[in-house]
This record gives sequence, C-alpha cells and structure tokens, in this order.
Amino acid sequence: MRKLRNIVAITTLLACTIFHSKAQGLRLAVAGLNHNHVYGILSRYKDGTANIVGIVEPNKALWVKFSKIFHIPDSLFYTDLKTMVLKTKPDAVLGYNEAAGHVKIVEVCAPLHIPVMVEKPLAATLDQAKRIKELANQYHIQVLTNYETTWYPSNWDVYNTVNAGTIGSVKRMVAHDGHQGPKEIGCSAEFLAWLTDPVLNGAGALNDFGCYGADLMTWMMHGKRPIAVTAITRHYKPAVYPKVDDDATIIIEYPGATGEIEGSWNWPFSIKDFEVFGETGYLHALDTSHIVSRMREKIIGSKNVKPLAAPINDPIVYLTAVLRKQISGTDDLSSLNYNMVVMEILDAAKRSAAEGKRIVLL
Repeated sequence: MRKLRNIVAITTLLACTIFHSKAQGLRLAVAGLNHNHVYGILSRYKDGTANIVGIVEPNKALWVKFSKIFHIPDSLFYTDLKTMVLKTKPDAVLGYNEAAGHVKIVEVCAPLHIPVMVEKPLAATLDQAKRIKELANQYHIQVLTNYETTWYPSNWDVYNTVNAGTIGSVKRMVAHDGHQGPKEIGCSAEFLAWLTDPVLNGAGALNDFGCYGADLMTWMMHGKRPIAVTAITRHYKPAVYPKVDDDATIIIEYPGATGEIEGSWNWPFSIKDFEVFGETGYLHALDTSHIVSRMREKIIGSKNVKPLAAPINDPIVYLTAVLRKQISGTDDLSSLNYNMVVMEILDAAKRSAAEGKRIVLL
C-alpha cells in the first residue's frame, strides 16, 4: 500500500511538473497593471515560470514601478493593445485592468483569434458581458475568468462530495467573501480608483465579492440559471467609499435550493468560505484546504484537503490545458458559460437592491 501511495505521489508530481513546463512555454501578454492581482503573474515572470512577451499599460508611471520590482525590460511595455498583440503574437492575453475594460480587450483580441483570461468578474455590467459572449462566439475564442477560489482544494472537495451523493440533494448554499475594505487593507491608489467607481467596477462590494459566491453556486448547480434574485446593499462607510456600496447580501432561488451570498468591505478580517447544506449532511469549506462536516446522525468530521493536481490547480496551468484542448473549459468555474450566469445574478442583484424588490429571471 505504501509503495502504491508513493507511485501515485510521484505520478502526480510528474504530471504537475509537465504541466508547469508547458505553462512556461505559453506566450502570454498582460493587458493592464492597475489590478493588484497582477503581482502574481509578474512574480512568475520574475522567477521564470511565466513567459510574458508584452505588457500593455497607458500609465507609464506603472511601467517604472513594476519594472523595478520585477526586473522587466522596457522592451516589453506598450501603450496600445492591438499594436502589442500584432507584434508579439501571444497565445493568450491576460486582463489585469478595470472590470469595465475587459470588453475592450476582447474587442481587440477576438477578431485576431487570441484567447483571453480576465480577473473576476467577467465584466462590470451584463451588457458588457453579452458583448464579450457575442464576440467569443463570432470568432470562436475562449474567454475565461480567473477567481482565486477556483483553485481552492476545499471547494473542489465539497463539489466532489456533493456530486457523489454523500449529503443528498443541495438545499442551501452560503458564501462569505469579504475583508476590512480595499483601502483598509492597503490596495494601491490605481486599483482603488476603479474598484470604487460605479462605472469602472459596476458596483462596490456587490461586484467585487458577490461574484465569488455566484460563481461557486453556478458551478454547484451545474450551470443552471436561478429562478429569482433578491438583494440588499448597504453603505456603512460613505466617507471612505462615497460612490459605491460596501456591503451586499444576495439571495438566489433555484428549484429546490437557495443560495445566500454575503460580500463586504466591512469585516474585521478577510474571509472566503463556502457552506453547503444537503438533505442528510453539511459541508463547510473554511478556507483553502480545511473542511468541517456534519451528518444527520451527528457524525462530525474535520479534515485538511490535499493540494489539487494539474491542470485544475493553477490558472496558467489550466489555461494551457484549455488552449491545448486537453480540457474543454466550457462548463466550469472559469468558463464563459458559467460566468454569463454569474453576470445575470449580479445584474439582477443590483436591480433588486435599487428597486427594492425580488427580480424574477425570465
């Protein structure tokens, strides 16, 4: 048995190594530097695990900032996306700009048949998302959305446990996603400028954190659209965030199940967790890897989940596998299909909060 476990461990390690090696060879372009998540991909460029062939950013002060931190040569920087992609011919473009700017990336890349992966959410508005979907279909390109929580082993374990029928059919899901606030945790001025803008971000905490739960619940429901959405938003810190909501509660109705999303910039600490209540049991992904569970028979469990195997363990490894048609990327947490449902949920939530009523999705 020990020998078998060792063989499995070695096989998994080799698979991860092969996928990471392939990911290094993927020619990547970065569109935008005003999203703080860009530190991740630039760190990979610095350590040699991401092959970035071009970076587009109109703010040249950010060129200076990031070139110093990550040792990026001036030759990689451009001010115009189309010029950059025509010259560098990337395999994919990664969007690290304002949510409202994602559609502009796709408008440039789609006619050139260049796939795109953006940071969550897919867009600032449902209309922008529909335009992205239209272009993706017209030019047959992949448009993917990257969420931090997609790569949490705990969420995958919950998903697999539910699909195995261990806790019966899902009756309620609860997602908590939030922190003290983007200004309070030290987000950059460039990031704050669009994150707290109702046009550039589409909302405040509702879009910023509501999208996480909407994505997980769409995944758990295998892409089904909800029946209805009801939401309330609060403005606890108007002096800090004068233009947008800083707290949102969203209720999603499915046939036979209910989802509750709580997103906030007002909590005393950062949290991204996910609860699922089934007919006979309960699962709670507390963080990236720790799960607690309870069955109807009062059987209480707690475990730490092992790291995910490639290609579902990392956004660039995943992207590489999708582009090389090793996985479809059409019906999962990053897929355009599921993220169009996410955008419908967020749009309905904004309308519900503004109009003070339950929004039925037709």
